[in-house]
Amino acid sequence: MSARLRTPLTELVGIEHPIVQTGMGWVAGPRLVAATAEAGGLGILASATMTYDELAAAIAKTKAHTGKPFGVNIRADATDAGERIELLIREGVRVASFALAPKQELIARLKAAGVVVIPSIGAAKHAVKVASWGADAVIVQGGEGGGHTGPVATTLLLPSVLDAVDIPVVAAGGFFDGRGLAAALAYGAAGVAMGTRFLLTRESTVPDAVKQEYLRRGLSDTVVSVKVDGMPHRVLNTELVARLEHSGRWRALLAAAANAARFKGMTGMSWSAMIRDGLAMRKTKDLTWSQVIMAANTPMLLRAGLVEGNTEAGVLAAGQVTGIIQDLPTVRELIDRIVEEAVARIEVVGGIPAKSTPGSLGHQPG
Repeated sequence: MSARLRTPLTELVGIEHPIVQTGMGWVAGPRLVAATAEAGGLGILASATMTYDELAAAIAKTKAHTGKPFGVNIRADATDAGERIELLIREGVRVASFALAPKQELIARLKAAGVVVIPSIGAAKHAVKVASWGADAVIVQGGEGGGHTGPVATTLLLPSVLDAVDIPVVAAGGFFDGRGLAAALAYGAAGVAMGTRFLLTRESTVPDAVKQEYLRRGLSDTVVSVKVDGMPHRVLNTELVARLEHSGRWRALLAAAANAARFKGMTGMSWSAMIRDGLAMRKTKDLTWSQVIMAANTPMLLRAGLVEGNTEAGVLAAGQVTGIIQDLPTVRELIDRIVEEAVARIEVVGGIPAKSTPGSLGHQPG
């Protein structure tokens, strides 16, 4: 394609287009990430649901299918975060992204090795903190986004962050087309990050029946629940979610403990390692012990829905854009379309005369 948009993000990372595919657990694997990289965007592997060995294999597989830049999302509070960072450095991974702010020394280690550090943040004060620690850019997700999300809409959160820092800011939450990219750039963002829109592509490994479930939904068919894992989580409103919403506290804790045991068996983690992870989560996220136990629900409930295709026993993380997406393009078709639409929209806006007339906004007669 001929359409191109150069921004501080494309220059920083070395990608063609200012579009990021987020690190969605169980979804953002080598196939989707490599396709995004080959189409000119920034694909990010989701490592939170991978063991160290699985991550090493995923990086190798991604590199086998693309020579272009890609990233890996790492849990900054994971007990083996340091080992994973060393893996990224050895393998020459271009970008390290974090759902939680990494410690200052981790940022310094990555930057010293030439890795671009891009944490996700949910408030301007958090952006200021990571910027002062040396983060190269930030992703800011508004309340429209899927998965763990905050209460402030992107249209308000984004400008508050842009006003607070002077590093590139990538906008997330509510983006799915070229109009959104053009709008984000008009705000001053350096690009957009999308999760649900990339989940609903042909290269996404989510079962086709589950993709069709997403496509059937409307704009009011997502809900922010704290009953999935104790923290605000935007998901599709299903019968399971409705049952969780009406479940008692002790029943929820017992279910979470059972899911923790299942996750332990699947990953081979020891109980001591899981407890250490829980302690780290409690400290960094300021959680209660019940919330820490509830967090064990997340990987297993998402896996049931997004990997096994069991919508009756699984949870489907979903942004509000679910209700407006109607197709399953290839990743290249999606990125090309978004960029072309954005360029066309920017040209239209650029052609609007900037002169004022009596009675227009800002020039009201006294």
